[in-house]
Amino acid sequence: MVADPPRGDPKGFAATGETKANGVSTLIPVEDRDSAAGGCCSSRAQVRRCLRANLLVLLTVVAVAAGVALGLGVSGAGGALALGPARLAAFAFPGELLLRLLRMIILPLVVCSLVGGAASLDPSALGRLGAWALLFFLVTTLLSSALGVGLALALQPGAAFAAINASVGVLGDGKPAPSKEVLDSFLDLVRNIFPSNLVSAAFRSYATHYEIRKVAGDQNETLVKVPLGGEVEGMNILGLVVFAIVFGVALRKLGPDGELLINFFNSFNDATMVLVSWIMWYAPVGILFLVASKIVEMEDVGMLFASLGKYILCCLLGHAIHGLLVLPLIYFLFTRKNPYRFLWGIMTPLATAFGTSSSSATLPLMMKCVEEKNGVSRHISRFILPIGATVNMDGAALFQCVAAVFIAQLNQQPLDLVKIITILVTATASSVGAAGIPAGGVLTLAIILEAVSLPVHDLSLILAVDWLVDRSCTVLNVEGDAFGAGLLQNYVDRTESRSPVPELIQVPVLTSARCPEVSPTSVQL
Repeated sequence: MVADPPRGDPKGFAATGETKANGVSTLIPVEDRDSAAGGCCSSRAQVRRCLRANLLVLLTVVAVAAGVALGLGVSGAGGALALGPARLAAFAFPGELLLRLLRMIILPLVVCSLVGGAASLDPSALGRLGAWALLFFLVTTLLSSALGVGLALALQPGAAFAAINASVGVLGDGKPAPSKEVLDSFLDLVRNIFPSNLVSAAFRSYATHYEIRKVAGDQNETLVKVPLGGEVEGMNILGLVVFAIVFGVALRKLGPDGELLINFFNSFNDATMVLVSWIMWYAPVGILFLVASKIVEMEDVGMLFASLGKYILCCLLGHAIHGLLVLPLIYFLFTRKNPYRFLWGIMTPLATAFGTSSSSATLPLMMKCVEEKNGVSRHISRFILPIGATVNMDGAALFQCVAAVFIAQLNQQPLDLVKIITILVTATASSVGAAGIPAGGVLTLAIILEAVSLPVHDLSLILAVDWLVDRSCTVLNVEGDAFGAGLLQNYVDRTESRSPVPELIQVPVLTSARCPEVSPTSVQL
């Protein structure tokens, strides 16, 4: 039997002409030999490989910078008034198309990934993973809330701001936000967890609104605020998440009878991820026009930053400290790995989060990057990330605390210890039900203001700069989700290495073998 001739080593090794005493030829890496022969050519090849590997990341970052430059240039040339409504709509169309593509993917991705992820986990592991994930999300949200309150008390963004209220108020919409009771907000949260109709939950959610009615008394009439509930536009992502997890656990309980349906959801999810990989290459174009069109829509960007610059600085500084120091430090303490290498792996979703200002829209890209770039298992990322996109809102909690303290300073109302604790607890709790959509945090900010008896009409100031602050919030939100998935992957790896029984039990028909990578220096002669 004649052996086939060697076809070239895929690992990049070549045999030299030298032979050792035992008759075995020496293997050296081809790259080392090339670099020894011509270091310049090798360095160029390495640069090309690096650019090809990180092309999408570089394109996305460049698109953000180009969008800012293009928006400022168009604003300097006349802005929205010079373009007119028709041209402005056409200018913003590429960005609108990206948002529509990403929102199209959200529903099948969330449902299928959570059903498949919950069904592929052992029930005991599911409980432990869910508990650790919720604990991490709760602790980081509390830390971000405390950081926001501390920065706002230290920098005093609204201390000498009373005279600017009238000049900046015209930048907002001028309409006071509806006053919503704290109890009704939490009752709406529970109602949305258990939707009455799964089909309508795909595009509508429950919300309480109020109607002022006159009630006749003994001597005069009094005005009473009557709560009225109803469906409003917007996907009930929280209800879909809860249903998908419970449905996946139910399929797991069926055993072999449920494997066919589990395979269906996993195949559906894989097909969705292929669509995501195609959408990712359009993302830089959409992000460029999203950022540019939002800047063009602002009437006077210079005056806005001059009047509310300290408040914007306080929010952005808090997001930078939490995202670049606090979260990486937590990740390093538990994993002993470089957190900034992990951050580089998710740079594309972070830039997309800045462009789209939606954590839900960033979810498909985040799943793909943490699995391919940062080594997070599919059944962990597709179980944890949809939950994080719903309940983990570090950036929103920090922004809401800064905004609450800012409005208190603006109205010269002192904040005692009880009110500060109320702000922290309310911001952490209300961020759980915040919608993963643009300006979702502003909707829940009214709950915090009502809890500490602050005027809600000052929300017009917050809305004036929400287009910028909300983007920074979204970046921090999705970064916290990714670090949570990385920490849980490390927890699972350590648990499996200590225990002879694996912590996670995959469904047998879904198991995919992973070949370990072999280092060039580990070839046995």
